[in-house]
Amino acid sequence: MKKSIIFSLVVFFAMIFNAQSQTVLGKWKTIDDETGQAKSIVEVYEKSGKVYGKIVDILNPEKRKNLCSKCSGEDKNAPILGLIIIKGLVKDGDEYNGGKILDPVKGEEYKCLIALDGKDKLKVRGFVGVSLFGRTQYWFRVK
Repeated sequence: MKKSIIFSLVVFFAMIFNAQSQTVLGKWKTIDDETGQAKSIVEVYEKSGKVYGKIVDILNPEKRKNLCSKCSGEDKNAPILGLIIIKGLVKDGDEYNGGKILDPVKGEEYKCLIALDGKDKLKVRGFVGVSLFGRTQYWFRVK
């Protein structure tokens, strides 16, 4: 009896730990589409039931002080470091959508969806209109 209780507890805690590691929340390394080089670290977090992503590190020291000069509205000329680039996603099955993503280099904002592609790989899709017309990036979890 004692062994089955201990076994049940171990299985229970393993399931909880696994469920926590299967989340889009956390820090993700972004990769430049053109060069294939790591570009930044984005922290994906939840606030008031929605998901957001903020640039918390820029890996090229020469670009750390860059401003979002092509952005509009409140992001115009804001420092890219610290900029919230994913805004207002909500969970819809296995993905998060219904919000926007900002490309701080181009200053363009797109509809967005994100979904896990394995526990340490995040599929990030920005698009105009329907998801068919867009671009997908894969970000990698920072441990």
